[in-house]
Amino acid sequence: MEQQIAKKWFRNCLMMLAGLLLFVALVVVLVDPYFHYHKPFSFFSYRLSEERYINDGILRHFDCNAVITGTSMAQNFKTSEMDALLGTNSVKVPFSGAGYQELSQNLDRALERNGQLKTVLWAIDYNGLLREYDWQKYDDYPGYLYDDNPFNDTMYVFNKSILYHGLLPVVTMSLLGEPGTTMDEYSSWRNETGLAHIMLSYDRENVKLAKEREFGEKEYGIVTETIQKNIVDLVNKYPDTEFILFYTPYSICYWDALNLKKTMFRQTEAEKAATQMLLKCPNIKLYNFFDQHDVICNTDYYNDDGHYSSEVNSMILRWIAEDTGRVTEENYLEKIEEERAFYGNYDYESIYRTLEVGG
Repeated sequence: MEQQIAKKWFRNCLMMLAGLLLFVALVVVLVDPYFHYHKPFSFFSYRLSEERYINDGILRHFDCNAVITGTSMAQNFKTSEMDALLGTNSVKVPFSGAGYQELSQNLDRALERNGQLKTVLWAIDYNGLLREYDWQKYDDYPGYLYDDNPFNDTMYVFNKSILYHGLLPVVTMSLLGEPGTTMDEYSSWRNETGLAHIMLSYDRENVKLAKEREFGEKEYGIVTETIQKNIVDLVNKYPDTEFILFYTPYSICYWDALNLKKTMFRQTEAEKAATQMLLKCPNIKLYNFFDQHDVICNTDYYNDDGHYSSEVNSMILRWIAEDTGRVTEENYLEKIEEERAFYGNYDYESIYRTLEVGG
């Protein structure tokens, strides 16, 4: 008798556990905080965060004909501004710290799935031109969210972190009637800017008096392989899509570092090699804003030597809409020579005098 009771109790426990797991799985699939299965429901308030968990779902299921992508340099773009200026219906999918390959692979998946995606705005990190084509900063990747294998979805529907960081905020916000994160707000930041803040991360003394580094066959090979495999091959694969690319306009402190390290010629030669390749693609519009000196030389726009505030992202969209800074076969060599002349002869010491006086 006792053995039968024990068996019945054990069986009931298993059924309850199975029922609980099924309930959890159904709730995750219904709410789908990372849009792995479907587009967002209007009656849920979604919290957009954790880029590498949510971006593939956005590209897979959101209604859009345009996408903004890039590293953290693309985080402060507003899709509403792009749509108003360029007549698009866009989404934003930044990948902080990404290499060219990661961005390329994500765009490839998006373009293959969504035939309506006709415009790509892509922030090309200028300091990434001389990295290996497969350079990556992050190894830990939620690959189960990026494939069509239903068997590894258990890592999504039964994931404690996803329940806590993904599902719970959506349910809580929805019950409290709080609005979800807008695409403009997604991944954007309003960190402190200005020269004093830049100097917290820019150690100028440690970059001085370096040996000059050349741009030889090895460096040329790195640039051309990076651009060919990650951009040119992708762009040629989707000839009906317009790719709007721009080199990220870092601050004057970045150019100061190039000057101190004696790598300015090397970097601009990398730019020349990349530009020559990109201009051969008829569906690429390439932009370069290094001649926007009022912005680049104004440290109030920058959080560190590279990252600019949302005001600069808004300017970039306006410049593109006005076709300001467009790079062509006819002007790219002149642009590079102007960069070398301006940034090679800039009075960098003047930047820091104000800080010394203020200190």
